[in-house]
Amino acid sequence: MSTSETGTGTDAASATGARPAPPPRAAGGFRARKPLTYVLLSAGLLVMTAPFLWMGLSAFKTQRDLGASPTVWIPNEWTLANFRELLSLMDVPQAFFNSVLVAVFVTACNLLFCSMLGYALAKLNFIGKRPVFAVVLGALMVPGNLLLLPKFVMMSKMGLLDTYAALVLPFAAGAFGVFLMRQFMTAVPDELLEAARIDGAREWFIFWRIVLPLVKPALATLTIFVFLGSWNNFLWPLVATNDPDKYTLPVALATFATDPTKADGSNGVLMAGAFLVVLPVLIVFVVLQRHFTQGIATAGLK
Repeated sequence: MSTSETGTGTDAASATGARPAPPPRAAGGFRARKPLTYVLLSAGLLVMTAPFLWMGLSAFKTQRDLGASPTVWIPNEWTLANFRELLSLMDVPQAFFNSVLVAVFVTACNLLFCSMLGYALAKLNFIGKRPVFAVVLGALMVPGNLLLLPKFVMMSKMGLLDTYAALVLPFAAGAFGVFLMRQFMTAVPDELLEAARIDGAREWFIFWRIVLPLVKPALATLTIFVFLGSWNNFLWPLVATNDPDKYTLPVALATFATDPTKADGSNGVLMAGAFLVVLPVLIVFVVLQRHFTQGIATAGLK
């Protein structure tokens, strides 16, 4: 292209008010950085997952492999002896049932109550709406351990200690869940709800059949967070229960680990117990990970 043609093109762009297109970027620099990014991310992933890999592999090791020097990562001989010994020394089925029961009920209650309150704060107009939302935001700033004593006193006054209700009711709804659902439901078009109301739909139908299907990523995200928190909850079940038949799996495993007559020197058995504690959480995450990643990806767009 000649100089005159270049000048003419520039003058035409200036006359029309359009900016000249920037020169294309060289793709070589991006291609060079891409493998380095993958290497750094893979290294970070390895550091984060190494303890879990060690725990999972150690659950299937013999005592000789556990005490070997240098450290043996892959078992030379795979065995289920640690799980059999754990089942013989500890009432794993009862503790597992307690954990599943409590986690499922807590998760179900949070999905129902948090989504209902989130819908009310996002789409309904009522007196005291702003103060209620301010209370929710204030509750997010209160440390959970600070509420341990009030919860214990409340359950004691109600006569619910050493019951499943004491493990479920204090966590049936949470400020984080209400805030999460409210933020997602704010993005649901108001015109869609108004059209349903004009057609004669009641609020419960709108909430159950229109709004909830549109916020499935938020429900999946809340399910993972609540189930994970309930499953791994250790301090409250330890305080609220004295009956071993009501112990959840983390409490039962901790009690077993501190009993020298049972767990003395049995690191493989403890690894097997820790593996059983982590396994359900991994299953829930794998099942819901597509909705979870979708919820995280769209959270910044709300």
